[in-house]
Amino acid sequence: MQQVQENIFQKHLEKGTVFLDRNIITPHYLPSMLPFREKQIELISSGLASVLHGKKANNFFLYGKVGTGKTVTVKHVLNQLQEFIDKSPAMVDFAYVNCRNYNTKYKILLKALGKFYPKKDFIGYSSAFVYEQLLNYANEGRHLIIALDEVDKIRDLNELIYSLTRANDELSLGSISLVGISNNLFFKDRLDARTKSALLEKELVFPPYNAEELKTILNERVARAFRPGSVSSSAINLAAAIAAQESGDARTAIMLLLRAGEEADKMDFSEVSDVLVRKAKSSVEEEVILNVVCTLPKQQQLVLYAVSLLTDQGKGLQRITSMGHEQEAVFFSGDIYNEYKRISLSLGETVVSSRWFREYVNELDTYGLLLTTASGKGVRGTTTLIKLGFDAKKLRVVLEKELMGE
Repeated sequence: MQQVQENIFQKHLEKGTVFLDRNIITPHYLPSMLPFREKQIELISSGLASVLHGKKANNFFLYGKVGTGKTVTVKHVLNQLQEFIDKSPAMVDFAYVNCRNYNTKYKILLKALGKFYPKKDFIGYSSAFVYEQLLNYANEGRHLIIALDEVDKIRDLNELIYSLTRANDELSLGSISLVGISNNLFFKDRLDARTKSALLEKELVFPPYNAEELKTILNERVARAFRPGSVSSSAINLAAAIAAQESGDARTAIMLLLRAGEEADKMDFSEVSDVLVRKAKSSVEEEVILNVVCTLPKQQQLVLYAVSLLTDQGKGLQRITSMGHEQEAVFFSGDIYNEYKRISLSLGETVVSSRWFREYVNELDTYGLLLTTASGKGVRGTTTLIKLGFDAKKLRVVLEKELMGE
């Protein structure tokens, strides 16, 4: 008699797990409560509430580093708004657009119309026609809110902002308001004066979380995501401390416990310990860093790619540190700038001034992607020495995909 072979997935179904609901301990989960973001929620909701009275809302611009709660806060406010307008006669609607996926004016307008007209397909129509459809929808007396996440990724941003803000002059009824979200602290300085005055009516900075705040966030997630008693307090404390020390990034803290929990399941452990959190640290850091690289504005990606390329090619100078150690793949700021210009021109991108180049280097330094130090007096005078803070080959793969679609 032929023996029936057990399905290969059966053993995984029967395997023990430390998780109750794994989804709750992922960075993409949207909790019903957002501790330590009550102030930002109140400011945003009060600024948008005017649409409920038939008036245009203020435009908002929110910025702060990755993992500080910008996106989750905006989604929380919009979800609350949806609950309210579902039960009221208010002529209000909104669209959330991730500009990393929809990075041109045309794509963004199409995405918004897809939310406003779910049964219609506007693909293939001209940009002017799509824009007119958006105005027609608002001109029926609707007050629209368009949230633009990773707004710095929009290629024709100045044109988009000008069109959507100027649209209010053409509307006899209804209005269009914008909420821009960016990880780039220097982003607003790159806007032209017209766009800046339109988009930055109200600004909010999201500060990094500290260790105690992260501990509270993790405890709330753990209580619902894991089986009772399966996560040690030392594991929670360590995950919070690592994330606070690195960047104040809630995503990092959450991912540390997620990966540690997965490791516990893999090893048939009944508890997530600080030992497993330490084991998860290197893989989570790499995952977070590569995610940050993907969300960087294109100009910062070009600067980082220049350093990655030169490093991977084995160029650069050797430097003896104050401790007598030899440090390889160190570059003069001017050499990086020249390579950045070469790459930018080859890709048909705008070349920024040396001043803006220095700003981008400083921002990449705050992320730990570049390490910078003053050279001291030497053959080139006092300049900045730059070294890559992450594996050059891995960065090249990610950046070439981002910049060239390879």
